Amino acid sequence: MGLCSGIRKDIKAVFAHDPAAVNTLEVLLAYPGFHARQCHRIAHTLFRWHIPFLPRFISHISRFLTGIEIHPGAKIGQGFFIDHGMGVVIGETSVIGDNVTLYQGVTLGGTSQQHVKRHPTLGNNVVVGVGAQLIGDITIGDNAKVGAGSVVIDSVPPNATVVGVPGRVVAVRNPDTDTVERLPDPVGERLDDLEKRIAGIEKRLPPNRKQK
Repeated sequence: MGLCSGIRKDIKAVFAHDPAAVNTLEVLLAYPGFHARQCHRIAHTLFRWHIPFLPRFISHISRFLTGIEIHPGAKIGQGFFIDHGMGVVIGETSVIGDNVTLYQGVTLGGTSQQHVKRHPTLGNNVVVGVGAQLIGDITIGDNAKVGAGSVVIDSVPPNATVVGVPGRVVAVRNPDTDTVERLPDPVGERLDDLEKRIAGIEKRLPPNRKQK
């Protein structure tokens, strides 16, 4: 896909995901996530050409200007959108599919110091919420959603919603019927049971006497 076509898809992604976007000129001049993506296009191309220093320097300047750090080695698909973006970090071996949305503070981090695949792979149409941390060589399936503040260290199946620390699947959407199946939450159910038992015990206790 050509450069101009890719940039047009990135602009369309902004309008598709941000109702505050007014016009194309505003996107071109005032959207740090868009700027970081275009800088990465240049840096990634130079990185693939094995040009030393310059890709990392472009990445460094982009981080200084936008608050978004994308390693030149990361592979990013079309229609990528970073909303706000301050504090987003995307590691060297990250792979991001088409039409992916990241919110501010998201980290695609690694757990190994070896020269291996050590960062997450995100499928198409993935949404990652504010402050979520995706760590290691894991795969986030197509159409998956990661809740704000989640810490995900295991792969996530397609169409799933993941929340919590550590992240766990709480729902799976059926793409054929567009229905969502809520999965059992044993921890939440146990807490609800404990709250009911505590409430029952409190009812059996004598009322507190007012001090005279």
